[in-house]
Amino acid sequence: MPIRKFKPYTASRRSMTVSTFEEITKEKPEKSLIRKKKQKAGRNSKGRITVRHRGGGHKKRLRVVDFARDKHGIPARVAAIEYDPNRSARLALLHYADGEKRYMLAPVGLKVGTTVMSGPEADPEIGNCMPLAKVPLGLPVHNLELSPGRGGKVVRSAGQSAQILAREGEFADIKLPSGEIRKFRVNCFATIGQVGNVEHESISLGKAGRARWKGRRPTVRGVAMNPVDHPMGGGEGRSSGGSHPVSPWGQLAKGKRTRSKKKASSRFIVQRRKK
Repeated sequence: MPIRKFKPYTASRRSMTVSTFEEITKEKPEKSLIRKKKQKAGRNSKGRITVRHRGGGHKKRLRVVDFARDKHGIPARVAAIEYDPNRSARLALLHYADGEKRYMLAPVGLKVGTTVMSGPEADPEIGNCMPLAKVPLGLPVHNLELSPGRGGKVVRSAGQSAQILAREGEFADIKLPSGEIRKFRVNCFATIGQVGNVEHESISLGKAGRARWKGRRPTVRGVAMNPVDHPMGGGEGRSSGGSHPVSPWGQLAKGKRTRSKKKASSRFIVQRRKK
């Protein structure tokens, strides 16, 4: 997926880059697989802001993506590669042999007309979904399940992949994109390959307005606020706070480990992403 640049006829155009969308083969989504998406602007059910810097943006419709890949043993043909405004990855429209249509994340190298399958009897080929017990060691995978049967939860963004390092008993050691090595049960399913749209990280928005199109509102630095608004605010002249950086609620930031030591899932972490 090449990146398109522009002639700098304005200041924002000088640094703005966009995807060429060469891999997209269908412009409009499948009508049976879209749902309404209500804009919440970071508010919860009580109307209070729980996620800051959200609001506005272009209206979107949700695509129903099959992260579980639970149609085992039924082959599906890739009918189209589509754009999804709700995620960085592309979607592949699957036409199953029994007539059903579903979306899946499109990995690198998946072409229109390719046949994919899920289940323990599937071959370790790009786009196929199979349990970790059947995946050869060292093969890149994505869309991993944390619990068997619950659907893929991790390694789902553009260009990401995990790697199987070892298997012993009922657990497999997986190296995640962050560098963390974590144990997964071997009966958890994963999809073979690397998530597509690899150059997504290299795209430059170029101007603040393009961030607003995505629903991102401006972010004010804590040191620029008053003491009543942020722990790092205030001071005579321009001050950086004089203390360790914290969140508006006093939680330490920038390097300090804040993960709770009492989490039950800590026993599955073999090596943290920060040594």
